[in-house]
Order: sequence, then C-alpha cells, then structure tokens
Amino acid sequence: MLRFDILTLFPAMVQAVLEQSIPRIAAEQGAVEYHLHNFRDFAEGVHQAVDDRPYGGGAGMVLKPEPIFKCIRHVLPQAELPHMVLLTPQGRPFTQRVAEELAAKPRILMLCGRYEGFDERIRLGWQWDEISIGDYVLSGGELAALVITDAVVRLLPGVLGDEASADEESFGKGLGGKLIEYPHYTRPVEFEGMRVPEVLQSGHHGEIAKWRLEQARKRTKERRPDLLDDE
Repeated sequence: MLRFDILTLFPAMVQAVLEQSIPRIAAEQGAVEYHLHNFRDFAEGVHQAVDDRPYGGGAGMVLKPEPIFKCIRHVLPQAELPHMVLLTPQGRPFTQRVAEELAAKPRILMLCGRYEGFDERIRLGWQWDEISIGDYVLSGGELAALVITDAVVRLLPGVLGDEASADEESFGKGLGGKLIEYPHYTRPVEFEGMRVPEVLQSGHHGEIAKWRLEQARKRTKERRPDLLDDE
C-alpha cells in the first residue's frame, strides 16, 4: 500500500478531489491511503499566522518555517520514512517516468506552498525532491499535489482493472514511453459521415496493433515532435 501525506492549508480542497473517480477507487481497494495535514494547526499565536513579510522587502508574503517544521516532525514518525516532495515551479519537470518512479515508493509526503513562496530554510532543512508540473505559477501547491497523486495512483497494481490500460496510454510503456496515444473509436460505425477505420473492425489483432503504433507515431510527429528529437 502506498501512503500519501499531504501538508496543506486547504485540506478540504484536496479531500474533495480525492473522494472522486480513480483516487477514490484506489483507496477503496486498499491500494493507497491519504493523510491530510493542515500545517496551520502547528502555528502559534491567536491568529495562527503561517506567513510573514519577506526580509529585504518585496511583494507578497512568505511561508514561515516554524509551523511547517513542526508539522513535518509530527507526521514523520507515523509510518516509515517518506519520499519527500516539495511542490514548486523551480523543481524538476513532472513526467510519466517520474510518476512511475513515485509509484514504486511506499510513502510520499508532499508539501503544498502558498503565497509568495517558502522561507528558504524549509528547503534547506529537509531532503526534498522538488517537482514542478509545468512552467507556470499556481496560487498554491494543492492542484499540483492532486495532479501527481492522480498520475501515480492509477499506476498501482489493480487500480485500473486492466493492467495493460496504463501502458497503452500516452507516454505509456506499451508505446515505448515517448509516443502520445493513438485514436480511439466506439459505436456507431458511422457518425455524420465519419467512419471507424476498417482495420479496427477486422478483428485481426496483429494488424490492429500495427495500425495503432503507426497512428501513435504519426500523431506524435504532428503534435509533439520534440518527443522524437533524440531518435
């Protein structure tokens, strides 16, 4: 079982998504556990402030180290040592390969930032795997945590039901890990003048597999040629 510990100021926001679709199914199957921790609970003072003005001036507020350090120290002993992920646009790009890497971990702790950023001592105080889901800035790390969680849990054994399903998707192992997915069709055979390709109706599995690979390569060349640059 994979355990997620997600540190966030908005646990209800994260919980609402984890209770839907594949993340919910994975939890019901016992493939994963989600533990949400609000690090504001570890802040001191009447207002439980978790942020303050930056030294040196500048716009925005910065997350203070004290409540986050206390929260992490409270969470760490609850199970085996986790793989610690800091969600930040400064991190390494999140890819399907990274999702597969994380899916092999027994426990993942993710810290969701807010405001202008983290006090640098939060970075320095722990051994983080810094991960970014894209070259843009969000209001906080919660959406990034949910993206990573969804991508990871669907790789866990039995979650999708069909073990080959994830392999045949874009960037999956069945497509060599570098191709985007081939076109899909379902009934009816003809819709508004558009027909399902004959090969998909043939029942010839070898020809179907060949067609799908050809289509995946064609689509990748048209839409994501950067994926084929090193071939």
